[in-house]
Amino acid sequence: MASAQARILADYSPSSFTINQTDLTFDLDDHQSLVSNVMHIERIDQHATYLMLDGEHLTLKAIKINQQPVPAKDYQITESGLRITIAPQLTEFVLSIDTQIDPANNTALEGLYKSGDAFCTQCEAEGFRRITYYLDRPDIMSTFTTTVIAEQTKYPYLLSNGNKVEQGEKGNKHFVVWHDPFPKPCYLFALVAGDFDLVADSFTTNSGKEVALEIFVDKGNANKASHAMTSLKHSMRWDEQTFGLEYDLDIYMIVAVDFFNMGAMENKGLNIFNSKFVLADHESATDTDYFNIEAVIAHEYFHNWTGNRVTCRDWFQLSLKEGLTVFRDQQFSADMNSASVTRIDNVSHLRALQFPEDESPMAHPIRPEKVVEMNNFYTMTVYEKGAEVIRMIHTLLGEEHFRNGMDLYFSRFDGMAVTCDDFVDAMADASGIDLTQFKYWYSQSGTPVLQVTESFNQNTGQLSLTVKQVNQPTSTQQTKHHLHIPIRIELLNEKGSQSHLLGLTEEKGTWHFDGYQNKPVVGFLSNFSAPVKVEFEQPDDELMFIMSNAVDDFTRWDAGQTLLIRFITRLIDDPTYELPNSIILTYQQLLASTLDPALKAASLTLPSFDVITAYLEQIDPQKVIVAIEQVETHLARSLQDSLLEQYQNFTGQPYENHGTATAKRSLKNQCLYYLSMLDDYQPLLTEQYQQSDNMTDTLASLGSASKHAISTFDKLMQDFHDKWQDTTLVMDKWFSLQARADRENMFDVLTTMEQHPLFSMSNPNRARSLIGVFSQKNPKHFHQADGKGYEFLAKHIKRLNEINPQVASRLLTPLIQYKRFNDKHKTMMREALKDIASIENLSRDLQEKLDSVNL
Repeated sequence: MASAQARILADYSPSSFTINQTDLTFDLDDHQSLVSNVMHIERIDQHATYLMLDGEHLTLKAIKINQQPVPAKDYQITESGLRITIAPQLTEFVLSIDTQIDPANNTALEGLYKSGDAFCTQCEAEGFRRITYYLDRPDIMSTFTTTVIAEQTKYPYLLSNGNKVEQGEKGNKHFVVWHDPFPKPCYLFALVAGDFDLVADSFTTNSGKEVALEIFVDKGNANKASHAMTSLKHSMRWDEQTFGLEYDLDIYMIVAVDFFNMGAMENKGLNIFNSKFVLADHESATDTDYFNIEAVIAHEYFHNWTGNRVTCRDWFQLSLKEGLTVFRDQQFSADMNSASVTRIDNVSHLRALQFPEDESPMAHPIRPEKVVEMNNFYTMTVYEKGAEVIRMIHTLLGEEHFRNGMDLYFSRFDGMAVTCDDFVDAMADASGIDLTQFKYWYSQSGTPVLQVTESFNQNTGQLSLTVKQVNQPTSTQQTKHHLHIPIRIELLNEKGSQSHLLGLTEEKGTWHFDGYQNKPVVGFLSNFSAPVKVEFEQPDDELMFIMSNAVDDFTRWDAGQTLLIRFITRLIDDPTYELPNSIILTYQQLLASTLDPALKAASLTLPSFDVITAYLEQIDPQKVIVAIEQVETHLARSLQDSLLEQYQNFTGQPYENHGTATAKRSLKNQCLYYLSMLDDYQPLLTEQYQQSDNMTDTLASLGSASKHAISTFDKLMQDFHDKWQDTTLVMDKWFSLQARADRENMFDVLTTMEQHPLFSMSNPNRARSLIGVFSQKNPKHFHQADGKGYEFLAKHIKRLNEINPQVASRLLTPLIQYKRFNDKHKTMMREALKDIASIENLSRDLQEKLDSVNL
């Protein structure tokens, strides 16, 4: 297997040419779409003798400079593009290129492709080169005018970026012309043509400008777009109120499609969305779906400024837009919902997926230094850890200085393609705070570990807290710098709580706190003020005290998570270990308290397999799973009276869609999960399924039934299938439930699912719902002792390599993290990876990851 050519951050250099204006004309056809591309080009480097344009899977039909055909001797088609000799006297010229493409057979879903009966595009990161020859790099910013031509009866809606400036008929076809006045890189280009239901509304900005809002969905789904529209208007108002950012075009459009590699895409003025992040009603969508739709709508809208108006100089700077925009959407979600539960969910997600990524062969800083296939770097590190780095800047600067920094960032760089350093420098200049050392967060990979020790002088009443940061070498970074780490703490005693913000800049720091008669209890890393692991050997009783008394809700929850991981680890080492009665009493008090029900539910939820194993070495996965089940069963038996009381308190209430009702459902269903472990209460699952008036409660009963393999599970699943077989997004949930189930014949079930008439490997949502969910959410069977789980995943990745390399590469993640496991599982995972590596025509996406593991 030959290594693909890597691109290096240090090798960045500006383009020798730029494209000031781009005029595109699309004559759409399933297999022979014609693309006319007229570029107004300026030579930047007067010594440059040729222009190298990116292009893949294109048929070149014509090429002209200033309307004159380019002789064959002056251009060359290569595997990755088109090289054109440019005469020395041409400092500015018009280059016209006509290409033909085959959207219907574009199963990679990059560039222009068909989603069902509609044409749509996905150009980030490097999909535009599948549409036409172009300088496909983010620092080439051009104004775009796009003409879309297609049959009117089949494609009544023809959409692209910007404002509509013209429309008309051409024979049996019609056309629409769109103009985007804001320069943008080609990765933000979008086109959609199809027949949809349209949901229309409007929004009036703070300055009085009326913006048309349009959401396009498949026929029959208009009634499921109201939540998305409400979320969009909330996002627009929030961005004005929080950051003073108004929308800038006359129209904002969203199109929901079923075939999409990502969650959504922020193309200027025309956002293309995976339909799962647009469509919802309470019968077919869960509370989590509602939350995610609101968050993703906000994320893509916020990109209008943090990503579109100011964009990345190069793809190594991806976190410039993604980390910042994730931070913004998290802040929005916290304001729209429970701030505490939102923060807990963010951190749980980070610990489960990003911490293992930091320890994998593909570990990288939030600003990577080397890239082979850019699609591989749309990662938890770039997005979620990137957001945590922005949050630390917010913590260090404070709300007012952070807002001033954002204002300065936009005033300096509006309409430009810039770097992560440019953003941090704007924050430093606006606040007067030196962030030079802080920049190491952008260039260092790995999760820092904070080692905490404490001592208390009873005579002086002084608590001393010492924190040491450990930044372990990684394969590409043997030498690490000390990081600037903001650490929030709470000091708790019988009189209350005191909060402090500590700034660790050296390898080790010690802080002293005076005036205590007795040693206070330290609540460490309040609100998760830095993306780190903590080694702090606090006694169990102190952690239970924090669970009951901390002011910061995250700190309370985190103390409980630390205890649960501690109990599970003890059970791995000693299966006869019994949980102390004191923890049961603590949970009983928590359930009886007046805390937000959603916080109670979060506190009762055990850390996931991935969170737990991120803290372990030489993992025996089956021992971990048994230990988790032991803790859950012990809690269920010991708390059953309290759990039943809470469950009954919230059962029988009609569905309502607001925060309080959502919180009650989350606690009710967490209680049901525990109760269903006990034989006496398993009939509750069937009862709730039959009485449910919403998808949240329906899936909760089925999810618990799948976990505990109750006898009626198959009957309930058949009923669910028969009811929802014509609803695509709900059937994704059905396949996911099958993939997560605990069954003795698990692989027979998976084979049956693959043969189901509604299963398709070419639909990313469907592939992820079965293959992805099995490998990532069913550790018991994925990590079976016979290795069948690894063989199953390898088989499907090999199939997806030919169909959709992006999806194949993302599904590979559980296998490349093999080094954390014991020798037996490590060997089987390596064999599965070798099997994948042996295939012919291995995609760059997979090859880069397989190269990283040094098979």
